Order: sequence, then C-alpha cells, then structure tokens
Amino acid sequence: MSPELAGVLQLLALVAALALAYRPLGDHMARVYSSDRHLRVEKWIYKGIGANPSAEMRWPAYLRGVLAFSAVGVLFLYLLQRLQGSLPGSLGFASIDPDQAFNTAASFVSNTNWQSYYGEQAMGHVVQTGGLAVQNFVSAAVGMAVAVALVRGFARSRTGELGNFWSDLVRGVVRILLPLAVIGAIVLVATGAIQNFAGIHEVGQFTGGSQQWNGGAVASQEVIKELGTNGGGYFNANSAHPFENPNAFSNLFEIFLILLIPFSITRTFGVMVGSVRQGYAILGTMVTIWVAFIALMWWTEFAHRSPAYEIAGAAMEGKETRFGVGASAIFAVSTTLTSTGAVDSFHSSYTGLGGGITMLGMMLGEIAPGGVGSGLYGMLIMAVIAVFLAGLMVGRTPEYLGKKIGTREIKLAACYLLVTPTLVLVFTSASMALPTPPDSMLNPGAHGFSEVLYAFTSGANNNGSAFAGLTADTQWYNTTIGLAMLLGRFIPMVFVLALAGSLAEQKPVPVTAGTLRTEKPLFTGLLTGTILIITGLTYFPALALGPLAEGLA
Repeated sequence: MSPELAGVLQLLALVAALALAYRPLGDHMARVYSSDRHLRVEKWIYKGIGANPSAEMRWPAYLRGVLAFSAVGVLFLYLLQRLQGSLPGSLGFASIDPDQAFNTAASFVSNTNWQSYYGEQAMGHVVQTGGLAVQNFVSAAVGMAVAVALVRGFARSRTGELGNFWSDLVRGVVRILLPLAVIGAIVLVATGAIQNFAGIHEVGQFTGGSQQWNGGAVASQEVIKELGTNGGGYFNANSAHPFENPNAFSNLFEIFLILLIPFSITRTFGVMVGSVRQGYAILGTMVTIWVAFIALMWWTEFAHRSPAYEIAGAAMEGKETRFGVGASAIFAVSTTLTSTGAVDSFHSSYTGLGGGITMLGMMLGEIAPGGVGSGLYGMLIMAVIAVFLAGLMVGRTPEYLGKKIGTREIKLAACYLLVTPTLVLVFTSASMALPTPPDSMLNPGAHGFSEVLYAFTSGANNNGSAFAGLTADTQWYNTTIGLAMLLGRFIPMVFVLALAGSLAEQKPVPVTAGTLRTEKPLFTGLLTGTILIITGLTYFPALALGPLAEGLA
C-alpha cells in the first residue's frame, strides 16, 4: 500500500468515527448545559467551594468567576512547582526556577501547555498528576463554559443572564470530560501506553553508558491532554514517544480525541439555539478548512523535490516511521487548527511551506475546529464579522440568529480579533530587535525567524506546540511567552462574555425575506472567505519573512 493511500484511508476512518460520535455527544452536551438537575457529587463540590449553582449571572459576574478561578489555578500550580523539591513523589527532582514555574503555570491554566522544560527530567509525579493533569481538565472546562455562555447569549432574549459559571465548570468536568477520559485512558492502556507510578529505571547498556526511563500515570494524562485540546506531554518527545503513543492505532485514536469535542460542540450550539442547521453551517466551515489544510500539507510533504525526498518517498525528516507522512500530516494539521499543540512529529523539520501551514492554522485563531469551547466561540465571532460584511454589501442592518449586530457588537468582535495578532507581532518584533533574544534561535535566516514567530503564535493562540529549534528556557522567553499565553486566553474572553451579555439583552428580530440565511451553504462560503481574508491581511508580511521565504527559496 502506498503512503498516500494509507493516509487517505486513515482520514476516511477518522471522519467516519467523528461522524458516528457527532450527534450523540453533541446532544449529550446540550442536555448537560441545559439541565436544572444537579448530581450528588456536584452538590458536594458546590458546597465545598461555597457556590450557589442555581444563581444566574450577568456577564461581569460570569467573567469574575472565570478570572478568579484561573488566578487561583496559576498561583496553586506556581507554588506546587516551587515546592516540588520538598514534596513526596518528586523523583529526586529539584524545585522549578521562578521564571519557568510562572511560564508553566500560565501555560497549563490558559489551556496552552507550552513546555520549556523536559517533562521526564523536571517534573515528579505530584506536579505531573496533581498539578498539570488537573489543569488539563479544568482549563478545558473553562473554555467550554465561556462558549456555552455565548451560545446562551444568542438563545436568550430580554435578559442579561448567561447561566452560572460554577455550574457550567463543574458539569463540564464531571459529566463530559471525566467519563470520556476514563474510557479513553482504558483504550490507550490497551494499545500499550503506560500507567503507573514507577520511579526512574536504568535501562540497558549502550555505547557510552545506560539510559534512564521514567514511569508515570501517562495514559490518564495523555487522554485528557488530547481530549481537552491541552497538548502538554509527559515526555519531551510528546506524542512521538512510544510510552505516550505506541502504534498507528493509538495515533489515530489520539487525533480522534483531539477533534471529538470541538466538532461535536457545533451540534450542541445548534440544539441550544433551536436550529441544528445553524450548527451544521458552522461545522461545514470547520470541516472545509480542516480538510483543505490536510490536502495542502500532504501536497507539501509528499512532493519529491530532491533526491533525498525521492529515496524516502516523502519528506521524512522529523517524522516517526511507524506513523508515516500521511498520519503525521493529519496530526500536525489537527493539533494546530485546534489549541492542542501535541505533536507526533517535529514541525521544525517539515518543509518550509509545511511549517507555514502549521503556523497559519494557529493564525486563523484555531477555529477549524479550534480548542474545546474556544473554537466555537472564536468561530461565532467570525460569523458575526461575516454577517456584518454581508450587511454592508446589501445595505441592510446585519442580523445573526435573530439578534441585531449593532455598533456595540461589532466593536466587541473587532477587539476580539485584534488581541492575538497584536500580541504575536509585538512580542516577535521585540524578540528580533533586542540584542539577546535572537541568540536562542538554532537556525539563521528565514527559518530562525520562523522559530520565534511560531513560538509567540503558539503562545498567544494557546496552542503550545513549538518549532523545536528555539531555546525557550530563558528568562526573556519564559516571561514574554507566559504573558502572551495569559493575555491571549483571558482578554478575548472579556469581549466574548461582553458580547454574550449584549446579545442576551436584545429582543429577537423576526425573520423576513431580506434576512441573510445563515444556515445555507452560501453563508458557509462567506464565512470561510472572511476567515482566510482577515488572517491573510493580518499575517501575510510576517509569513513572507519566514515560512514563505524559506519555502520559495
């Protein structure tokens, strides 16, 4: 079987599995976030944190809950790392330095999971399981809660109430993420991923000495790392490590986990706003971009442009032979079009244009299908922009889902769109202009610039993957990327929740003959074009200096 055919068959199997899960999971999530009933374990949690799950919140109160909970998470995870050397289960590892502890705390609380450390050489069992894995659950649940609040903004009218953050957070963990994670961890263990609390083992005798391997609760962390679109690996090699991702089946299963909730939540959106066809329109946009990016990546990586590529059959540098180019390309596109950041191959080793595709996926705002929750609210912001543009073209007041898109709404959507490009371009420019940050680049020229641009694109968009050549464990990069992750996560949430509150206060607008039909394929095409044009205009100069220059050289 040719590598190209193997890739196509894996893609078809993945699409079939996602299609089977789409309706039941999407409907289940809609029931979870619409139910008035609280499970017994949820009541215990509410009592423990002193929350009233039945109290409705307006957007400022909802936002305060998001920010307060996340701030406590950053502080707790920072202190846990700083005290690691004094904790049991540390495997003899020292406490983490202040700048790296801040970077890691910001990374995992913001659902980014950028790692400027070697997991198996820095973090013991307590930090990995009690700190990082916990944040993998709750940071994903925060993103889902904010997305549901925006959906309620569209669904409700004449009220500013968006639900209860604490109820949405707890339900997301208890009723959605935990059950799926348990099932997924069992599957990963069955495929060969490890799950234990073993210490450091000295294995074999090699030229120049032996090798040390860690045990750990890898399968349970691996599953939520993918399911919650987190991405931080137990080992430095991430999903290229056989303890995390043993074989071709586990690789395809991990891609399925990455895409499962981001695609299925479009069904949740459709059910909650009372029109599943609206959900299909959003899904169609996501799938169109995702499939197009996979096709482009296959074209760049399978192309035989040199004798070395012809001998290998494709651009095999940095890729696992047990996965091949086809599956590696699907993984790379899926992890950068979501906010996952996990890798089973190294993006710095892709062709110049292939590396640019991974970067462009993040620059789109990771909305195809995007992160857990964040992908949906990012796409809905783009839908608001697309409706506004359509209104300008026909001279009609724009409407979306029965709500008028007025001056306040479009300003909030525009501010949302400006946050991450500003962070990416300002921090990248500063890193290239100052005397010492460029010393961290492994490569000169366009590829070296791409390493820096990729790092801040990944951080500000809460992706977490890296171009691998950049030495990011410095005070400058730990601090600036940490700030980019926090600002890129929480400032957009301010605008999302403010928009949700504004929409919820409106009265519904009746549908007329002149209303733009946003459930039709025409709107899907308009939305796709809007996304690509806005991203292209924003980032083309930076891309031209990096991956485009390298790819066309």
